[in-house]
Amino acid sequence: MLDDIIKFNQSFVENNEYEQYITDKYPEKKIAIVSCMDTRLTELLPAALGLKNGDAKIIKNAGGVISHPFGSAMRSLLIGIYELDVQEILVIGHTDCGARHTDSGRIIDKMKMQGISQQSIDMVKYYGIDFDVWLGGFKDLEYSILKSVELIRKHPLVPNTIKIHGLIIDSVTGKLTKITEEQ
Repeated sequence: MLDDIIKFNQSFVENNEYEQYITDKYPEKKIAIVSCMDTRLTELLPAALGLKNGDAKIIKNAGGVISHPFGSAMRSLLIGIYELDVQEILVIGHTDCGARHTDSGRIIDKMKMQGISQQSIDMVKYYGIDFDVWLGGFKDLEYSILKSVELIRKHPLVPNTIKIHGLIIDSVTGKLTKITEEQ
């Protein structure tokens, strides 16, 4: 697969196809979006929001959640705010999210089937990682989004001038539903 990607990339660069994507590092619309890594959203999300390359900072992870106040997603938002002039944050979950049904026990079983030792798993637990929280899913999509929004809104390093919204996008049609009130 990588060979095919490298071959395509060579042609992409040689034919100057990158030119249509040239922009700078500052988001034109001054927004950051936290959303899921689901492949259905790769093109649907920006299209449904009317975004073009360079309009927004998009942070993707499994479930589109802010799981820790000092984790990598929150770090990215803070850099966006303080270095890239982000003024508004959208937390966008989606219908039929696979992360909702993630089971940490099942993932641990699959780790073992791939050769990860019980000793390695125990070592991770030793450092205080709760696998049920870290790898587990969530039952209620709206609650998950609201929890992430609340974490951002109450974060001690996020200024109260930043607008933070929670939305759900339909993973088929792209229809957006706002689930938070104005702050």
